[in-house]
Amino acid sequence: MADILTQIQDELDMLLLQMTSALHYIKDRAPPAPIPNQPLLTSFTEHESQQRAQDTQSTQPASTQQQGQPTQPTTQHQTQTPTALDPKDFQADIRELSRDLVLKEQQIELLIDRLPGIGTSERAQVERMKELESLLEDMEGERVEAVRLKAEMLERVERRIRGVGGMR
Repeated sequence: MADILTQIQDELDMLLLQMTSALHYIKDRAPPAPIPNQPLLTSFTEHESQQRAQDTQSTQPASTQQQGQPTQPTTQHQTQTPTALDPKDFQADIRELSRDLVLKEQQIELLIDRLPGIGTSERAQVERMKELESLLEDMEGERVEAVRLKAEMLERVERRIRGVGGMR
């Protein structure tokens, strides 16, 4: 059962990673919805890069005057924006991501169905636990008896050895 639980945990981790990746993909690549009186951008990432560029331009003159050195250039990662996709391609990608998420969820359901106790009532599980508990108590009694018998036999053997040692 522990192995199945580990597999379920691993699959849940992968499902969450897929969900996170899908959300980032949608955030970065989704075509914009026109909002009245707002500029139309191709993506949220483009908006962020424009904001960074504006922030860099507004802070650059002040920092060069104060320090006498130009500011650090932005890295490629900061200015790189993903290319805009055709709406049909974007919808196809969304369908593929959705299929992947559903498939992963179905794999998790299959693992859950393999867990012991699934498909039996609570009453049946409680009765089975009571049976196992009484069996365990019986086995524990046998173990205690075996330990007692072992100690008794050890005592006998020690007495015989002492008896043989006393004959010399």
